[in-house]
Amino acid sequence: MRLFLLPALLLAIAPALAQPVPAEDAHARAIAAGYKALTLCSAHFSAGRSQAQVEAFELRGIYPEYDALVQALPARIDPQQRTVSVPFDPQLPPRIAAWRPNLGCAQLPIGADAGAATRLPRFDTPAPDLDARPWPLGERDATATVAGDARALERAVAAAFDPTRFGEGHATTGVVVLQDGKIVAERYRDGFGPHVAQRTWSVAKSLAGALVGVAAAQGLLDPAQPAPVPEWQRAGDPRAAITADQLLRMASGLYSDTAGNRTDALYFGGATVAEAAAGWPLQAPPGTVFRYANNDIVLAIHALRAATGDDARALARPYTDLFWPLGMTRTHAETDWQGGFVLSSQVWSTARDLARFGLLYQDDGVFGGRRLLPEGWVRDATAPSGPQPDGEFGYGATLWLLQRSPGVPPDTFAAFGNRGQYVVVVPARKVVIVRRGEDPAGHRFDIAGFVAEVLAALD
Repeated sequence: MRLFLLPALLLAIAPALAQPVPAEDAHARAIAAGYKALTLCSAHFSAGRSQAQVEAFELRGIYPEYDALVQALPARIDPQQRTVSVPFDPQLPPRIAAWRPNLGCAQLPIGADAGAATRLPRFDTPAPDLDARPWPLGERDATATVAGDARALERAVAAAFDPTRFGEGHATTGVVVLQDGKIVAERYRDGFGPHVAQRTWSVAKSLAGALVGVAAAQGLLDPAQPAPVPEWQRAGDPRAAITADQLLRMASGLYSDTAGNRTDALYFGGATVAEAAAGWPLQAPPGTVFRYANNDIVLAIHALRAATGDDARALARPYTDLFWPLGMTRTHAETDWQGGFVLSSQVWSTARDLARFGLLYQDDGVFGGRRLLPEGWVRDATAPSGPQPDGEFGYGATLWLLQRSPGVPPDTFAAFGNRGQYVVVVPARKVVIVRRGEDPAGHRFDIAGFVAEVLAALD
């Protein structure tokens, strides 16, 4: 493991850090440092990737305004404390991300020192060892022979790794194809593999939707009723009428200071869910406007935490109620430093674990003979019943709809995430397709075209 010597590196960047800079530039450095600390922490401690690997790949081609800063700032891994620190300002402590069992890495707020890491919320119950169990709960007998043109399928999967196919300049890291519940194709980029986790980005939103569905099946939360967001419960607050279903459908009507899908203070700045997501005002009546928003999904899970009424139980819920019953034992949902799940993006998972999640939705919310989602949940979550986005894809409740994609059955739906994360479910064909990537900003992978080519090979 390569450790950086902070004094020497700080001397190297000291001229830049010592110069007076506008406050917004100083804040951008703090955000960039948080991006690097969190990404390196999760990729190293949750995924087993080396610092050199992460700096060469996961930390390249990111948001343009932070890319150069992230490359320039040094980082130090502490293997004993399981922290990553990134200095960014000589007058403040470094940005620090700290790893915990199950919950992965959490950022400390800007200005906090390493001592704050010892006070992070924890959920230390070991994940069950299921690998010896049959697929999909475990890893045994996971693969099968494809019913279709094996060579055509092999060519389609190989094409996903060609940066000139399905778009330009993308970087595929893994593909898994399931047919009738078994793996019929699987391939990974060097440095990745079946048990190497990556950040799901917005695929986490679909995981969040399923977690709300499980809570609905338990009678804990009714998505059709107002979401019990604690900060909205004062008399006269119009946001108290927003339902959990409207949050899941990106139809809350809430405003935010970006286009809706950038929440840098929460993702990389060390802000908490309550601070960053709950305070925005309405800009449209709930249920009337589609606006893709990280905050909507974060708030749905914030409401579930409040409905649970027990923070220890709320921390365990993603694992005991969703991930582990699906065999997703290598998936880590991360929290802010006060224990609020950032379940709009900050989940680290493997391609195989996401394939298991796809099977839950393929089979109408039943997994291994056990119903986890309420009857009708998948139908409703894949129905474009709310206001719809412009563009080629529709939207349900945390799921994108591929009903207008050539060569793709109209019942196809998917979880989409930044940098090319896709979990595509084709119920009519009993097919699940997972594509993982680290696509540079501006280089979109043509997921609909890829799905159509895979399905053609499976005919």
